[in-house]
Amino acid sequence: QVQLVESGGGLVQPGGSLRLSCAASGSFRSINDMGWYRQAPGKQRELVGTITTGGSTIYADSVKGRITISRDSPKNTVYLQMNSLKPDDTAVYYCNATALTPSGVRYREVWGQGTLVTVSS
Repeated sequence: QVQLVESGGGLVQPGGSLRLSCAASGSFRSINDMGWYRQAPGKQRELVGTITTGGSTIYADSVKGRITISRDSPKNTVYLQMNSLKPDDTAVYYCNATALTPSGVRYREVWGQGTLVTVSS
């Protein structure tokens, strides 16, 4: 079993910043790509961005220039730094990771439980 635990969500004013963290724990051989998704009320879950083991990142157009995804691979932790937040960024943010099983035979996609980010004055 692999668990992803997010932290850092909360209420922030428009124009403010927030940093989310997500740590992987449990039984796995390694963690490959990690990323962040979000789901706003009444909307489908959408990609925020991803990061490879080598540190290459992909960001959604809606957040490009305002966010940075980074990772601490030895700690199996990924971060989402969000700046210049807007009310439209209000959503539950989910961490996602691809974990190699202990046997090394297959990959398993894992999701966190989500953390709520509310951007409001």
